[in-house]
Amino acid sequence: MIIRNVLFYIFLWAMAGVVNAQTGDLPRVSPESQGVSSSDIKTYFDNMLSCPTGEPHGIMILRHGKVVGELFPKPFDASYPQMLYSVAKSFVGIAVGLAIEENRLRLTDRVVTFFPDLLPDTVSDNLATMTVRDLLTMTSGIHPDPQIRTTGAEWIQRYLAKPVGKPGEVFHYDSMCSYLLSAIVQQVTGQKLLDYLMTRIFIPMHISVVEWEESPEGVNTGGWGIRMQVESMAKIGQLLLNKGNWEGKQLISSDWVEVMTSALQETGMTDMYGYHMWQCDYPNSYRADGAFGQYIIVAPNEDMVIAITQANSSNGVAERQLVWELLRKVKGTPLPERDDHTDLQKAQSIYMLPVATGRRSSNYLRKLANKSLTLEENGLDWKVMQLKKQKDTLQIIITTATGEHYTILAGHKKWLTTPTDVYPPYSIRAVGRYQGIHAPFYVAGCYGGTRSGLDLKIRFTNWANGADLHFKRTRGPLSLQIKESSKRKAYDVKVSADK
Repeated sequence: MIIRNVLFYIFLWAMAGVVNAQTGDLPRVSPESQGVSSSDIKTYFDNMLSCPTGEPHGIMILRHGKVVGELFPKPFDASYPQMLYSVAKSFVGIAVGLAIEENRLRLTDRVVTFFPDLLPDTVSDNLATMTVRDLLTMTSGIHPDPQIRTTGAEWIQRYLAKPVGKPGEVFHYDSMCSYLLSAIVQQVTGQKLLDYLMTRIFIPMHISVVEWEESPEGVNTGGWGIRMQVESMAKIGQLLLNKGNWEGKQLISSDWVEVMTSALQETGMTDMYGYHMWQCDYPNSYRADGAFGQYIIVAPNEDMVIAITQANSSNGVAERQLVWELLRKVKGTPLPERDDHTDLQKAQSIYMLPVATGRRSSNYLRKLANKSLTLEENGLDWKVMQLKKQKDTLQIIITTATGEHYTILAGHKKWLTTPTDVYPPYSIRAVGRYQGIHAPFYVAGCYGGTRSGLDLKIRFTNWANGADLHFKRTRGPLSLQIKESSKRKAYDVKVSADK
């Protein structure tokens, strides 16, 4: 019994080490020692921060497996896991490769054989011939229908009941292909996708801060819904760059990594598609790609990985071009050590997203304070706001459209961060969303009074959402303008105030 208890505590100690290793696990070195200029990295970071279509939340740059640059502008931090959206699809591709390697699955397996009880009354020839490979290359023959996941709980059955064109031909980017693959992996392994990857990939790589949403059918959502820290993203990129090898252990078949990251499918766009991986328009590079600019970019020619989380209101082309500019400048041999490295380290320690400017207090702010401000429908799902002034802090009390309450602290010309158990605003409206995702969440805020009204900046720092809010001074009804971080345009929201 004593020996058993000792072994148990050794296990707990080892697992605690895994958890604590989530950040700072990869070696940090000077960029120059790896043939990269600190000045070039700083220029890249500065350009990302000033890019009008994107707002970086976390960036990590690896060269030869070592960290040569990292950007976490306040109020963001390396410890915060981020919602990666469709980056999740690349993890599905990895899981399918593992299942094939373990002889649990084949690319030629027909999809209908996994769901005999969920098939339509009449199975068309096209549905009957749809394979695992067709799902991997987004050529299922089924036209995407986002309502499948937003208006019902029987996702697989509804998907298979859709009209099916000839599989294997036309590319239609569809998260439901990834969802079906997640369900297939769960069926052939007896484990949910996250649990399957946890034992085979994540734990061996010291990655334990990871979550994945689940559907109403009890399946990890596959095509979206994974949360992970930026350093863990960079590790996965390095694993792919190493052809599936991690610290001498072959976690994924090198053959699978080779084919998964290849140009396999025409998409009708500039970039080709592999098995749930995108080819880049930069030579011999590929990426995992998620909505609003979440990336794991792998550049084998330069032996580099760049992991990025951000709120992007465009298609990410401008931000990717900044990456290509950096890659073109790296050298094959170490560079002389300069003071530029000290300048980069200092910049990395003080980078901060722009704060709201303006006065600590104003007549307009006093007019709004302590009133219940009812908002019409909006993308933040906020129903009622109350503003309470406390010296140089503004307390923002939120009631959501579903009746939940939480408080945001906003600093004057500085970011303040507050924990909350309330789920953040989420652009994906799937039935049962957030299942498998756990609190706490963190929300940061800052404010400033202006001549034209009141400015608020809100960022959900371990999520992907945020917004700039501007109460506009008018003689008529109250007016609120909201610019969400991931949307191109601001929109006006009508506000009514109690007397």
